[in-house]
Amino acid sequence: MPTKTELYNEADKLKDAGDLDGAAAKLQEILADDADYALAHSALAVVLQRSGKHAEAIEHAKKVCELEPSDPFSFTALSVTYQRAYAGTDEMSYIPLAEEAMERSRQLQMGH
Repeated sequence: MPTKTELYNEADKLKDAGDLDGAAAKLQEILADDADYALAHSALAVVLQRSGKHAEAIEHAKKVCELEPSDPFSFTALSVTYQRAYAGTDEMSYIPLAEEAMERSRQLQMGH
């Protein structure tokens, strides 16, 4: 059975080749074995976003923030996910959520 790292690397290659569904399947395989693997959630958020599955992408980006609540980058990535969801849907409710996530990132960077 492949390791998490091997599966992640396979998913990354599939993503780079444009096989977003294949990449998502590999990342889901990792998460089926280890639901708290933040890197897989982060990568899955990107893959789902590129596939136009904004709500699912946001859920995975939020999970990264839950798993790594003191990591400013996690909140920056969540903000970007919200921004891209807005760009893909014109749903205005994503804007304040993006701003809130970015503010949390700034607070963490300043040590708050």
